[in-house]
Amino acid sequence: MTRKYFGTDGIRGRVGEMPITPEFVMHLGYSAGKVLTSSDWHLSKGERPAVLIGKDTRISGYMLESALQAGLSAAGVDVLLSGPIPTPAVAYLTRALRLQAGIVISASHNPFEDNGIKFFSGLGTKLPDATEHEIEAGLKAPIKSMASAQLGKARRVNDARGRYIEFCKSTFPNHLDLRGLRIVVDCAHGAAYQVAGPVLHELGADVVAIAAQPDGVNINHDCGATHSALLQAAVRDHEADIGIALDGDGDRVVMTDEEGVLYDGDQLLYIIARHRQQKGLLKGGVAGTLMTNLAVENSLKKLDIPFARANVGDRYVLELLQKKNWQLGGEGSGHILCIDKHTTGDGIISALQVLYAIRESATSLAELARDVTLYPQKLINVRVPKGFDSRVNGAIKATQDEAERDLDGRGRVLLRASGTEPLVRVMVEGESKQKVNHWAETIADVVRNEAVE
Repeated sequence: MTRKYFGTDGIRGRVGEMPITPEFVMHLGYSAGKVLTSSDWHLSKGERPAVLIGKDTRISGYMLESALQAGLSAAGVDVLLSGPIPTPAVAYLTRALRLQAGIVISASHNPFEDNGIKFFSGLGTKLPDATEHEIEAGLKAPIKSMASAQLGKARRVNDARGRYIEFCKSTFPNHLDLRGLRIVVDCAHGAAYQVAGPVLHELGADVVAIAAQPDGVNINHDCGATHSALLQAAVRDHEADIGIALDGDGDRVVMTDEEGVLYDGDQLLYIIARHRQQKGLLKGGVAGTLMTNLAVENSLKKLDIPFARANVGDRYVLELLQKKNWQLGGEGSGHILCIDKHTTGDGIISALQVLYAIRESATSLAELARDVTLYPQKLINVRVPKGFDSRVNGAIKATQDEAERDLDGRGRVLLRASGTEPLVRVMVEGESKQKVNHWAETIADVVRNEAVE
């Protein structure tokens, strides 16, 4: 069954346009509530299902939160409201509070004009496809409110941030601390602005928090994991040892060393994997995606660490980990899953795993990443009309084939549709930076021209 609204990371779009309208989101909340109340949740007699709603700092979050709350209440579901909190915090609290589901209002790294809705199961994992299908099917039915006595109630979870801060700290070894480290943390004016700094500070670090003054419209604006220049400059200006940048909803992370050199999710994943192998803590291998830099795969092979690729998206990395019974995986974008620590990708917890390796090895981030030199990789996002399929376009396929022949086995070409935006992502990777740039630009131009036609 083809899903009309759910993508690889929930439902996302421009606020005020379908499906991110208050009317649709209220209906979505109602449909999700009906799915919950019709499922076998092992509730006590008379007990209603309960759902946690968290959000990032976008101004539209207030509107969408109210719409979701209304729909869920009409379906007879109790609602707990956490206010602004990272996406992985919702996953954790849903599980810790024994709730039936968690809902996050966020568009992650997108600009503030966008927003989205994503769901977690009671186990703190992304909803299965079958449940998303069921929710979508329910959107065809009109809203029919429960009787007044059966309506859901709403309340605030006043200690949500404190609970999550303690959980993050618990994933860092008790015998270590961060004393003596000065760390700059870029919160992207997003959901982690009241969480990331306290976690690091309470572990002993001297913390400089930047991009931690959200105003509803500045989330991800020239800051955070997708705009690293601010972090790199701040690390140098404050003479810090480490820089950490999160994205707007706190599930991605990139880091810098004391010189401001940036390390992406691929490199951080390698550092965590090697450290775990050295400690005898690595269970199985490492899961990456189709976009994972080839140098990481080759470096892991040198360590005899198995590596496998999933489709792009943290939910697919998680599926691969579960299939292989592994614990560690991630993406170059900074989504890193340590499923022995958490059920979903978590920027703060992933950063703590890297800091664990730094502390225990008594060395630097640069030294830990020395063994993996990334191949030149060029990624170009080409905006296309909704529904445009580059895979069936003859001109695009011919250009891609020509590029692959020229790279001659010493590189890769990957075209894929974004799961969250109307984009085709063109990625070329190889030993020759000149060839990589040439073919990425050439293929992107062909996609652009064919999409217009």
